Amino acid sequence: MHNAVERAISIMWDRYHEPLSLDAMADSAFLSRFYFSRLFRSKTGTSPGRFLTAIRLYKAKNLLLETDMSVTDIAYAVGYNSLGTFISRFTRSVGISPARYRWLAENGIPQLSRTRTTGPRRRATISGRLVLPPVDVPVKVYVGVFDSPIVQGLPASCDILEASGEYVLRDVPEGEWYLRAAAIALGDIAARPSMRRPLAVGAYDALTVGSGVNLTVDLELHHTGVFDLPILIALPELDSTDPAARNRRGFARNDRRTARPSRVLHRAKS
Repeated sequence: MHNAVERAISIMWDRYHEPLSLDAMADSAFLSRFYFSRLFRSKTGTSPGRFLTAIRLYKAKNLLLETDMSVTDIAYAVGYNSLGTFISRFTRSVGISPARYRWLAENGIPQLSRTRTTGPRRRATISGRLVLPPVDVPVKVYVGVFDSPIVQGLPASCDILEASGEYVLRDVPEGEWYLRAAAIALGDIAARPSMRRPLAVGAYDALTVGSGVNLTVDLELHHTGVFDLPILIALPELDSTDPAARNRRGFARNDRRTARPSRVLHRAKS
C-alpha cells in the first residue's frame, strides 16, 4: 500500500499538466477510488486532488522565477484551462498574486516579520522545542501555524530559527491550526530561488487553540520525503535581502529571454 501511494505521487509529479482524475490516479495504484482516497490521506494528510493542486502551483512558482512566460501561458502549462481560476488559487495558496510574486523575486521584500500581531484581542501562545535531524550545513528554519494541512497562504503566526532550539508563536487566534516547519540550507537562500528545497520538514496536525492559553508543542523534523507536500507560501524563494543576489537573478532571466527557443505548452483541463 505504501508503494501504491508513492507510485501515484510520482505520476502526479510527471503528469501534473494533464487532466488527471481521481479514477486515473486510483487505477495507477490498482485500488478503488474510495480506498485509494482514504489510504492517500492517511499517508500524506490531504486528498489526492489537493496534493495535485499543490504540485501544480509549486511548478507555477518555478516557472514564474525561471522563465519570462506570461501568467496566462504558465496557467495552461501547469494544467489550468482558466486564467481566473489559476490566479485565485495561486493567490490564496501563496499569499500574493503570480505577478506580485515574480516582481518580489526580482526586487526583494522587506525584512521578514517573525510574527503577525493584529488587534487587541487576547490570543494564544504556542511554544516548544524544535529538533532538527542530522544536517551538515547551516540552515534557516521557518515555523508557522496554518489553517490547512498544506503550507499555503499567510501563517497566523511565525518564527524563524537557525538551529534546533525553542520557538515561540505569539498572538495565535482561536481555532484549529496546523503547525508546520521547514529547514532550508543557508547556501540555498543565496542560490537561485527555484533551487531552494527544504532539507527537513515537521508537522503537528489539528491543534485546537483557545483564547489566552499557552500551549507547549515540541516538534521534531525529518528529512524531506516523497509523501511531504510542496511548500506553497512565498518562502523560502523570496527570503533574500541581498541586492547582489537579486541582480544576479535578474541578469539570469534576461539571458534566458534572449537564448531560449520557442516553447511548446501543454494545454489541459485541471
